[in-house]
Amino acid sequence: MGDIGRVGIIGGAGWLGSAIAKALVDSGTVPAEQLTCSFRNRKPDGALECRWTQDNQQLVENSDIIILSVRPADWNAVDIHASWKLMVSVMAGVNVESIRRKTGSTRIARVLPNAAAEVGRSYTPLFMASSEPDDREIVEVLFRSCGMVDTVFREEHIDYFTAMSGSGEAFPALLAEALMNDAAARGLPREIACRAAQQVIIGAGRLQELHGASPAETVKSFLDYKGTTAEGIVAMRENGFENAIRLGLEAAFRKAQALSEKLVSECDQ
Repeated sequence: MGDIGRVGIIGGAGWLGSAIAKALVDSGTVPAEQLTCSFRNRKPDGALECRWTQDNQQLVENSDIIILSVRPADWNAVDIHASWKLMVSVMAGVNVESIRRKTGSTRIARVLPNAAAEVGRSYTPLFMASSEPDDREIVEVLFRSCGMVDTVFREEHIDYFTAMSGSGEAFPALLAEALMNDAAARGLPREIACRAAQQVIIGAGRLQELHGASPAETVKSFLDYKGTTAEGIVAMRENGFENAIRLGLEAAFRKAQALSEKLVSECDQ
């Protein structure tokens, strides 16, 4: 796809908006002169060399595609009219109908990049609500600049991914913390335990990316080898490892659903 048009990011001064803006420009997906970002109080330090404004409606009028990158709690304060513009929301919990009512647009996408967008390694699920045939491809091109993109066909799956991939580094960090704490409890200096645990997570991710094996295939290869790692996998599973993960994801999913319901209720008032 060639020139996709002018892009505006409402909330472009925030950490996620800034990461998306940088990815779009660095990848060549959107030239800096075709990108406008808005801010509430001041431009961020070291701001990207694009257009900046405090007027969100002006941003809308000067853009073909608008990325909504504000905190869900701030959504009700956003006052724009964007009829027939392509609206792309990265907000957790704000559903398509809420965006449609507030902006007047009938071309809406919900995407959920995570913190790894900052390094071009985000996983981004995409839900599309538009009858325009090219809109999905446009959104996919935009967010491939941040990492990997998959389309889902039910909006509720975005709420699930808020809990799962939206966790970004948090859940792997939780595993690393458990590894670190166990090593430290066995007498290893805490700084060494920390470095070892971090490198296990970093190295594992890079190996998965390099070899392209699925997580299930990786686990099976260690189980088939029947070595020390296999003993650890079996013991972890017998002691409820997978059930703990399932319960954690379920709790996070319920929280995401509750956020969505609260925001819808507030918009209806």
